[in-house]
Amino acid sequence: MKKAAVLGYGNIGSGVVSTLIENREHIARMAGEEIVPVKVLDLRSFPGDVMEKNVVRNIEEISGDPEISLVVETMGGTDPAFSFVKACLEAGKHVVSSNKELVAAHGPELLQTAAEHKVNFLFEASAGGAIPIIRPLVTCVTGDPVTKIYGILNGTTNYMLTQMSEAGMDYDAALRNAQELGFAERNPSADVEGFDSCRKIAILASMATHSFVNFKEVPTEGIVHITVADMELAERLGYGLRLLGTFRRENFRMFARVCPMLVRADHPLYAVKGAMNAVFVQGSKMGDLMFYGQGAGKYPTASAVTADLISCVRHPEGGEIPFTLSETLHLTDASMDRSRWFVRFSANPGKKVRDALGKEGKAVSSAENGFAFITGELTGQEVREKAGEGLLAAYRLA
Repeated sequence: MKKAAVLGYGNIGSGVVSTLIENREHIARMAGEEIVPVKVLDLRSFPGDVMEKNVVRNIEEISGDPEISLVVETMGGTDPAFSFVKACLEAGKHVVSSNKELVAAHGPELLQTAAEHKVNFLFEASAGGAIPIIRPLVTCVTGDPVTKIYGILNGTTNYMLTQMSEAGMDYDAALRNAQELGFAERNPSADVEGFDSCRKIAILASMATHSFVNFKEVPTEGIVHITVADMELAERLGYGLRLLGTFRRENFRMFARVCPMLVRADHPLYAVKGAMNAVFVQGSKMGDLMFYGQGAGKYPTASAVTADLISCVRHPEGGEIPFTLSETLHLTDASMDRSRWFVRFSANPGKKVRDALGKEGKAVSSAENGFAFITGELTGQEVREKAGEGLLAAYRLA
């Protein structure tokens, strides 16, 4: 029997405990022995809960307990999560985390600490919730360098964009709707400003390259400026707007960003609607792969955390992630990133502007929403300079 402790007994932490108890026999078969939750660390009390008598207040009661070999961190944030996780790793305990902020900011140091103490630091749930994506990048596609990762990595914004596109809601109405249904927090900035997706694509890019990609270097733009007019004209051109976290290699150049992008109607990501998430991975030899599923939620995330716990039991000497992130991958200057663009004007800007932007294919217009078309390959600065006055919106094509 392996004894486990949970740091943070909120939505995800309680989901992990429930999963370990309710799926006890199945987990024991998968791991080779039973995994039993014996302590939870939290400042609150939980009267009537199954772990009511197992709540502790000090990390030393977990890091210093020789009988606990597995630790789950679901606290969120970096302070005190970082110091607590490091203390547990240094005490020779495997640690599993769902905390994207922790992994994005301190992943290299924690992986190094885990390697030094021959234990695992695993974080499958940090980037895709229930979607298995970290492990495939680490173990399944290593024979072919990943050339592209395009991900719908935030269910809140994807739900809002679906409501704007299919129900005609404006941004404010879509946000209120998402908050009423529990998809969006009272303060939704981490989601709608793109920060959540930024941390996740940095984690995925780090796993794909075996180097640390600093989320602070990733240009990030959210969905707050998207309008129903943008979406309506984009759909008429055969595209849908999605908030994407992207990483791609072009020879020796590496680009990453988070921003709203247009996805063609025949692309698999176009069909990802509502609060669902998906990650599209491409390699020169393996072709295209897509991973789809619940990107958040109590039990979907708990399922991924539990799978990591099982891996820790199966690999007691560590090394489930067989590398550290000792090297930092510096991204290419984002101003050099060229792409085709969807541009929307208040009215037809005239042939001179259209030719300067390299208009490709048809244009669409309406009295209410203006005039839109797809440009040739340009940098963002070139779009702004060549478009001139009257430009209402510009979005990259995926």
